[in-house]
Amino acid sequence: MKTAYNHLRDFVQTLEQAGELLRINAPVSADLEITQITDLASKSPGGGKALLFENVEGSDFPVLTNAFGSERRICMSLGVHDLDALALRLRRFIELDPPRSPLDLLRLAPLGLDLFRFLPRRTKNAPCQDVVYMGDRVDLCRLPVLKCWPQDGGPFVTLPVVITRSLRTGRRNAGMYRLQVYDRCTTGMHWHIHKDGSHYYQEYRKAGKRMPVAVAIGTDPAATYAATAPLPRGIDEMILAGFIRRKPVLMAKCLTVDLEVPAESDFVLEGYVEPGELRVEGPFGDHTGYYSLVGDYPVFHVTALTHRRNPIYPATVVGRPPMEDCYLAKATERIFLPLLNAVLPEVKDYWLPWEGVFHNIAVISIEKEYPGHARRIMSAIWGQGQMSFCKGVVLVDPGVDLHRPMTVIKTILDEVDLDTDLYITEGVLDVLDHSAPDPLFGGKLGIDATHRMPDERDRPQPRLRPAPPPRQSVERALESASHHLCGFFDPGIDARNRPLLLHLEKDGSITGAQIAPRLFTQADLQAYSVFVLYDAQIDLRDASLILWKIFNNVDPKRDIIRSEGRVVIDATKKGPEDGHHRPWPDDIVMDPAVVERVKRRASELGVEEYV
Repeated sequence: MKTAYNHLRDFVQTLEQAGELLRINAPVSADLEITQITDLASKSPGGGKALLFENVEGSDFPVLTNAFGSERRICMSLGVHDLDALALRLRRFIELDPPRSPLDLLRLAPLGLDLFRFLPRRTKNAPCQDVVYMGDRVDLCRLPVLKCWPQDGGPFVTLPVVITRSLRTGRRNAGMYRLQVYDRCTTGMHWHIHKDGSHYYQEYRKAGKRMPVAVAIGTDPAATYAATAPLPRGIDEMILAGFIRRKPVLMAKCLTVDLEVPAESDFVLEGYVEPGELRVEGPFGDHTGYYSLVGDYPVFHVTALTHRRNPIYPATVVGRPPMEDCYLAKATERIFLPLLNAVLPEVKDYWLPWEGVFHNIAVISIEKEYPGHARRIMSAIWGQGQMSFCKGVVLVDPGVDLHRPMTVIKTILDEVDLDTDLYITEGVLDVLDHSAPDPLFGGKLGIDATHRMPDERDRPQPRLRPAPPPRQSVERALESASHHLCGFFDPGIDARNRPLLLHLEKDGSITGAQIAPRLFTQADLQAYSVFVLYDAQIDLRDASLILWKIFNNVDPKRDIIRSEGRVVIDATKKGPEDGHHRPWPDDIVMDPAVVERVKRRASELGVEEYV
């Protein structure tokens, strides 16, 4: 397996040789059509194949999507057979003992050589500047930028490596922030408030200085991944890329701004952001599976557009998981475990379920050492970098296999006492969280599903619950509780806390909080400890869908109602009747006409297996 790719085309050739690339020669539109085809591939078993669209209407450049979108391709992109191999390499450096003798020093020499290879190097050979457009010749319409979803505010560059430098320290940051194309020479710059690029922007804004920015599109895969990684502020992502590649990233000086970009990039945008200049950006069909809301963001003015000869334009499509970004997130989950261990050595492993869209739920196995240890880990996780945005933290014992989701779910339902093991608090949330009553701040949930230690307070003995009742009895009980309860599904999980999934027909006159007491008092529902409320159109038998709705639609402080060892969780869409006065975003759904067109053209496109 190759451990380093010189450029994106090198990676594409390797994918094709491995049977992981599908070339699509038929003409396609960058307006929704490429997205629909990519979404079908992404959601096919195993993530389908990488897609190279060679005939994009109105553009001279081919478009690559889904390049990272499978377990095999993400490993290929990072030059490993297994993602944990990178974590093991990183652990060697983190746990390095200082040399105690000349022999020890000699033993460490190979690691020192490795460290030297990590560092980016400057080169005057810049293929990314083979073709140069400056000033009035800049035209972003040359690029086949995708409009991904019907309600998107316009076309967005979705796989950019955005390079900035701190005004205060001079340190470089490479982050991935989407760019809405406004016209031929300006885009939005979607800097969330907690991102390093935004932090550096604030330095320039306070100083009243114009901020230079460069954007590399189509870097080698290690550099592209590194731009998504949650590194501590001030750590150069190109060093991480060099670590992954075992080979330095070659950097070239820009032509119109004082920054450097990966020399082998396919495209580079150079320009600046003016302090204080904002423009409306969005909406955008985001990785949460919902549209992110319209907001005011900085404006990127492009002073130069350069590209290599015969470039490939890479893009990613995000939406309801699973999609390509899930595999990038899986890489982060595995690679960054040693860094989490360095701070919290009692953490043995962790799992970020795709349905939690990376920042809504973390399941963590820990080795408990003392009473209250689990509660301490919850608090520590909520204080760790980007994990501070995690809405839910579940703690389990090391013996729980985190690779088997149903085992994890049953363990939680078997272990927890719903009165004492659910810890509800408040804290900072990701800007994309739509369920909290206020932006950026809301309820958080900690679940302690670990075994009790001898010195810890025992869990109460579980109440004896009857066997699940016949369907007719459940229907009568629900009708007695409320005529708004219009359907149910018992997933058949035989656990201490048996769940029941319910449809709630909301019309503005009823809330989950009002329904909960009525459910608790129904004699025919005593077999159930956990009731989860969903909107009436949700398929309760779709396990991935119901988890996605729980993780995204629930504010723990408002939407979890407990009573005597039982709980109601309201995963419905919220409105003013629920005390929720923020806009509630729509689920991302493709235009039916585009769905039908792609289905009709499946044979011509060569994607019959995905339709």
